Amino acid sequence: MRFTEHEMTTALTGTAKQMLALQRKDVRKGRVDIEEVWGEMDRYARFKMLDGLGSQLLPVLVALPDVEVDEGTRPTFTDQQIHAAVEECLGEVSGRLRRKAAVTARVAMVRMALQHLPPRSGLDLPMRPDSQ
Repeated sequence: MRFTEHEMTTALTGTAKQMLALQRKDVRKGRVDIEEVWGEMDRYARFKMLDGLGSQLLPVLVALPDVEVDEGTRPTFTDQQIHAAVEECLGEVSGRLRRKAAVTARVAMVRMALQHLPPRSGLDLPMRPDSQ
């Protein structure tokens, strides 16, 4: 799938914040806002989190099939398309049970990232190589 740099960044940042919120008890209990926690993190800590998630998510997002996306909507993918893209990008994982767990976790993260994609506007549509 062809995503713009803005779409990829937004999806990755939203996923990182959501993963951070799942890890922090104070955020889960509603004592602290995730934006506040994200803002208090130093740049290196944010980079490490984004880098770790990016190495897992970006290849899968790129491997998703091209779908038509109307202006003002987000791209939608079937469970089979997401699962196939994850399997394609996962690499070697020893053991059937570990592989199944890795695929399940990665599929959940990809779905999370897709939820954070902004709706497409006319300016966000990626250029096709043949349109230049």
